[in-house]
Amino acid sequence: MKRYSVFAVAREALRHHSGWERAWRSPEPKRHYDVIIVGAGGHGLATAYYLGKNYGITNVAVIEKGWLGGGNTGRNTTIIRSNYLQDPSAAIYEKARGLYENLSQELNYNVMFSPRGVLMLAQTQHEIRGYQRTAHANNLQGVKTEFVSPQRVKEIVPIINLDGPRYPVLGALWQERGGTARHDAVAWGYARACSDMGMDIIQQCEVTGVRVEGGRVAGVDTSKGPIDCDKLGMLVAGNASVLSNMAGFRLPMESVALQALVSEPIKPCMDVVVMANTVHGYMSQSDKGEMVIGGGTDGFNNYTQRGSFHHIEETVRALVETFPMVSRLKMLRQWGGIVDVTGDRSPIISKTPVGNVFVNCGWGTGGFKSIPGSGWGMAELMATGHSSLTEAFTIDRFKEGQFIDESVAAGVAH
Repeated sequence: MKRYSVFAVAREALRHHSGWERAWRSPEPKRHYDVIIVGAGGHGLATAYYLGKNYGITNVAVIEKGWLGGGNTGRNTTIIRSNYLQDPSAAIYEKARGLYENLSQELNYNVMFSPRGVLMLAQTQHEIRGYQRTAHANNLQGVKTEFVSPQRVKEIVPIINLDGPRYPVLGALWQERGGTARHDAVAWGYARACSDMGMDIIQQCEVTGVRVEGGRVAGVDTSKGPIDCDKLGMLVAGNASVLSNMAGFRLPMESVALQALVSEPIKPCMDVVVMANTVHGYMSQSDKGEMVIGGGTDGFNNYTQRGSFHHIEETVRALVETFPMVSRLKMLRQWGGIVDVTGDRSPIISKTPVGNVFVNCGWGTGGFKSIPGSGWGMAELMATGHSSLTEAFTIDRFKEGQFIDESVAAGVAH
């Protein structure tokens, strides 16, 4: 792999940019791999990367039914934060946030991580108490957050209206080192690094069946033929329940559409991320100048990638009250993605009833912000059989009643 640098750009400029290589190889699948990762999104590629980097396991295939990063990784609103209430959640999200800090240098690929800060608005007395509790919990967990006054919110975000008739701003939970990153670049950077290690990234390769022999995984059947493996990782947001059914077990979760939209580009006006739990809405400004707006999940299970329009209408109506200047903007495009949601609104990162089959799913609306931490923990679990980062997220917690209830602290949409 040729390293990207200012010198590489200068060198290629002198030869009309004719010497660039493809960022990753696209080989045909081999007959057997030590590990197969199903799902070439952020979580799948991060898991493969840390399997190679931390444990030297490089005979790995990452297979994807569509295009790399074409699922939820390419559809989310790119927010990164770790101000969660429960200890297991804060640990894995803070691990992810810390890894994001140096990810561009580590991968030699600019993921455009921008620690611009995340504000979570308190718009009811209940939310004030909830966010103050979260701030205290975060301090005990080693996550730097603070509860700030409405006046401080106005200093951080001058365009905000504190005195909306329905949704007044009464304070906010402020995480200064939260922010955003470019979602596509995270997937591309991991893919490039995995390919450089000798891993195979196989696109347009749909899994049609999981072969189990003697209670252990033997391989997968795909649209490109059967592939054998010793271990199988399922990291397919929105389709995890479909894949688990192929392997002969069920997952305690449901799939719903989550949607987002962007405005036309405008000059810089907001340099932080603002989230509002009361209305299930959040907004930031991208590097291209578009206002990126996220809404809530649909109220019914579905596999559409559009979502219901009334969610957009309600979200925009509330944001116009909180940010009056956005009322003059036009919506440029709107889309949706399928998210898997568990009963306690926390993910499942776990062994399964089938030997050597591991699952990582159920992230709901919190998948992108957790990618490096999730990949780190999942790789440790697959390589060694145990990970302190993921042990609380076992599939058995629903049977045992050991819930990690983030429905209050998750911020939005869950």
